[in-house]
Amino acid sequence: MKAIQLIDSLDIGGAEVLAVNIANLLAKEDIESHLCVTRKEGLLKDKVSKNVNYIFLNRKSTFDFKAILKLKNYIKKNQISIIHAHATSSFIAFCVKILYPKVKIVWHDHYGNSEFLENRKIVPLSVFSRFFQVIISVNVNLKEWAVENLFAKKNLMLNNFAFFNTEEKLTNLKGEEGKRIVHVAGFRAQKDHITLLKAFKIVQEKNPVWTLHLVGKIYNDSYSKSIQNFIIDNKLVDSIFMYNAKSDIKNILAQATIGVLSSKSEGLPVALLEYGLAKLPVLVTNVGESNKVVINSESIVTPENYLLFSEKLNKLITDNLLREKVSYGLHVKVKEEFSKESFVTQLINIYKNLC
Repeated sequence: MKAIQLIDSLDIGGAEVLAVNIANLLAKEDIESHLCVTRKEGLLKDKVSKNVNYIFLNRKSTFDFKAILKLKNYIKKNQISIIHAHATSSFIAFCVKILYPKVKIVWHDHYGNSEFLENRKIVPLSVFSRFFQVIISVNVNLKEWAVENLFAKKNLMLNNFAFFNTEEKLTNLKGEEGKRIVHVAGFRAQKDHITLLKAFKIVQEKNPVWTLHLVGKIYNDSYSKSIQNFIIDNKLVDSIFMYNAKSDIKNILAQATIGVLSSKSEGLPVALLEYGLAKLPVLVTNVGESNKVVINSESIVTPENYLLFSEKLNKLITDNLLREKVSYGLHVKVKEEFSKESFVTQLINIYKNLC
């Protein structure tokens, strides 16, 4: 069995991390594992195992025929039977299928705005999906949307999993040990940093020694700038720190005391699973599949409600026993139901049914 993971970039993000983790884990199984990056390399390239066969297309445009042909020839030469396309790489997978019909396509839907699927464009995905053998969705909403709107032969749901693929220690968090709150998410509107910042401002007035650490890709856009401006305008530059994208997440979480997510919408956030692996107590918004992972009502809150977020965050800060209870319950849940072993077993069975 030979499979290639297909992803558009190696910037740090949920879909990208999962694609690399899958490629690395499959290389440890009885599968010849390949990874293709279509548009842009990034920090995650260093995390690709030496046992994974790697190709970079350097695709310049949507209809970059040279890149499409390069991938088709690579797949044919290596006799790869399965393309596992992640997120927006569905188009190039579809193009290769047209040129090389014998290859099978598994498309992995990581769509983050699963709370707002009524706004999602059906075309051209509906066209591509006619050539997909399987669609894997990361939550129930996405699976139901695929069943209703797309035309793959089979629709499945597969939980994300958490997996730290590095032990390196590159990042030192500022602030006082034992009083750090960490937020791991790219600076995109759906992550709703502003709600978190407003909540933290209230909390920080009662707990001035506590600090907030924002880890994620910073874009040169109005959203990222609005976060920076909020911190400056509210005189929080000594309490809130921005770190950009980082690869040593295990090391970062080991320095943190509480993990938070303030998203308006999610699929199943990998960061939440990583918090669980790191044994962090958490406070997250009730979006996507988060409520399937977080079982303690004190650690989940309705989205876009900074007052309630601040209230529950303050409770976590002041109640050590609650933190211990939340962190233990989340850690056990992640280890039992969102493990890499369970994921790989299910994925290999999907592959076997295609061959």
